[in-house]
Amino acid sequence: MYTLYHHPFCPHSRFIRLVLGEYGLDLRLVEERVWERREAFLALNPAATTPVLIGEGFPPVPGAAIIAEYVDEAHGLDAGERRLMPTSMAERIEVRRLMAWFNEKFFEEASNPLMTERIYKRFMSEDNGGGPPAPDIMRAAKVNVRYHLSYIGWLAKTRNYLAGDRLTYADLAAAAHLSAIDYLGDVPWSEDDAAKSWYARVKSRPSFRPLLSEWLAGVPASRTYVDLDF
Repeated sequence: MYTLYHHPFCPHSRFIRLVLGEYGLDLRLVEERVWERREAFLALNPAATTPVLIGEGFPPVPGAAIIAEYVDEAHGLDAGERRLMPTSMAERIEVRRLMAWFNEKFFEEASNPLMTERIYKRFMSEDNGGGPPAPDIMRAAKVNVRYHLSYIGWLAKTRNYLAGDRLTYADLAAAAHLSAIDYLGDVPWSEDDAAKSWYARVKSRPSFRPLLSEWLAGVPASRTYVDLDF
């Protein structure tokens, strides 16, 4: 049994939840509002970021990339053909490249600004950066979503999945960030059929069901968030 300190709309947390779901690992979720900087949480991860994975017999594992590597080392071989990290060096490099693209570049340019402005700031005090959303930041982030969606569409046209022939961490990272934005209705799916078709395939997987059950009071989910046939 693992414990994951997370936030329901943290894209990095969603990525790890998908990973653990694909491997069928038991998971206990603990919601963490990192802006509150709880002393007990800072002891687990001084960087005050989610997710953090806790398991028996090893130190806290902080951060999506580190957790993904840990899970592959601990459970990848046992997964056989369902392993989310390829075995060949060239394929592993491509998966890691795309993981970094979505967990760093996409996060910085699109998912984090939108989550912060439209969700997190609703619950932050003024001292912690709360307040009304900034329209200019949201506008820029939405433009960036289009850019990233186009790249996903190009990958989906040239490959079966984003990093190659089968599902990998790359697909789950991209889908996790898109799912958070899709909750808000900020993904222009009509602009790229290839990206939309790829996302629909990933979204229909059983590992996605717990994410789709996440709701936020006062912020209704978009139609495409809950509709598998969007």
